[in-house]
Amino acid sequence: MKNYNSLLKEIMETCSDRGGRNGTTRGVFTRELRYKMSEGFPATTTKKLAFRSVAAELFWFMSGSNDNKILQRLGCEIWTANAEADYWKPKAKFEGDLGRVYGVQWRYWKRPDGTTVDQLQQVINKIKKDPNDRRLIVTAWNPGELEEMALPPCHMIFQFFVTNGKLSLHMFQRSCDMFLGVPFNIASYALMLHIVAQMTDLEADELILTLGDAHIYHDHFDAVNEQLSREPMALPKLWINPSIRSLADIDVTKITSPEGVLELVRLENYQHHSAIKAKMLV
Repeated sequence: MKNYNSLLKEIMETCSDRGGRNGTTRGVFTRELRYKMSEGFPATTTKKLAFRSVAAELFWFMSGSNDNKILQRLGCEIWTANAEADYWKPKAKFEGDLGRVYGVQWRYWKRPDGTTVDQLQQVINKIKKDPNDRRLIVTAWNPGELEEMALPPCHMIFQFFVTNGKLSLHMFQRSCDMFLGVPFNIASYALMLHIVAQMTDLEADELILTLGDAHIYHDHFDAVNEQLSREPMALPKLWINPSIRSLADIDVTKITSPEGVLELVRLENYQHHSAIKAKMLV
């Protein structure tokens, strides 16, 4: 995670301030982060990563859900502010509804004729049958439905790549909250890479993230400076329950408690500094 810390330092020391929808930021345009899974799971060690929430949200995405009540049942509150925002409540169709957000686009993209496309399942099938396919792509950026989402997707599109029995994953993210969001996104896509690799009998290889508007909120400056003062530790290892062989095995409707998430995936030998609190800006 040294490259993540280096990018935090670059932004703090060399970049310019800009106004924004929800506060002043200091940022840079387009940087790349790369992680080899053989070197350990890319969880932040200079602050504690809320890994259970990472896993719960990813399972929620991969299940195609848009119900915040399910996330809350799994001990994850990161979407609650969006679900309860004044701008969204009049559009919600039920309590906890977040609209046609990430997982809905991944699993139920609408065709013009009203039928849906299960992008994620199609890609998993293609990896198994034709791993050299250059269309191993899932997108959440649906311009026709952005107004039907409590939050337009920040991590917009991802692509898999297979070579020599190894699976890699590249993700593009348009808007990158470097302190709060990006560590979560790194861990989430690393976890997805491992899960899909297990489902397709491949070895998880490399995660690449392209960050578009990479920024730090002024409200997070003190927290970032505290994080940069800490020495990184060794990366943990990821354990995945060997029973996970298909998307049905991570169906959030079948996980009844926060502890149930950790029965499917968990970090081993995770050493880290203490958590750093900072305000989430909606």
